[in-house]
Amino acid sequence: MTGIDRVDLILASSSRYRAELLARIVPRFRQLAPNVDETIRSGESATDLVARLARTKASAIADAHAGSVVIGSDQVAEFDGRIIGKPGTLPAAIAQLGAASGRTVAFHTGLCVVDARRLPARHHEAIDTTRVTFRALTADQIESYVRREQPLDCAGSFKAEGLGIALFERITSEDPTALVGLPLIALCRLLAAADLDVI
Repeated sequence: MTGIDRVDLILASSSRYRAELLARIVPRFRQLAPNVDETIRSGESATDLVARLARTKASAIADAHAGSVVIGSDQVAEFDGRIIGKPGTLPAAIAQLGAASGRTVAFHTGLCVVDARRLPARHHEAIDTTRVTFRALTADQIESYVRREQPLDCAGSFKAEGLGIALFERITSEDPTALVGLPLIALCRLLAAADLDVI
């Protein structure tokens, strides 16, 4: 096993939430934003989508940084068989939470570690699914939450690491960090598969 601090580790994401999570287990890494098309393909399932995007993001950075180990991740929410994206606007966030009130939403997080220290590069992948059951929320509670926390760049219209936790009845998950966007338990497993030790 090689110590994680002895490799050029890159997080293929511009997300500050993922960077904050990665900093919990890794002392040093670079953060680069991949330029990839995130359009959903016809007939693509939520899990296929996040797996493809995590792989594409990590590969795009690894292709330009030979000798590095690159982490890619992507997350989507799935509700009533439909993929739910980031709301982008206050009315869209209010509508998303209104639809989810009293219901369960699945959050799929794709993860890919590309080891480009040798050729051909090796890919290690995982998918985490976390299910969130929302409380029965009033319109006033939803509007108050959205205006206070402005979760416009978050799939599902909430920030679980902040006030968003007050929206939930329960969370069913194998990894408490997955909901924020980077499942650290799965990541440690994938890094170990790449002969990298975080401890």
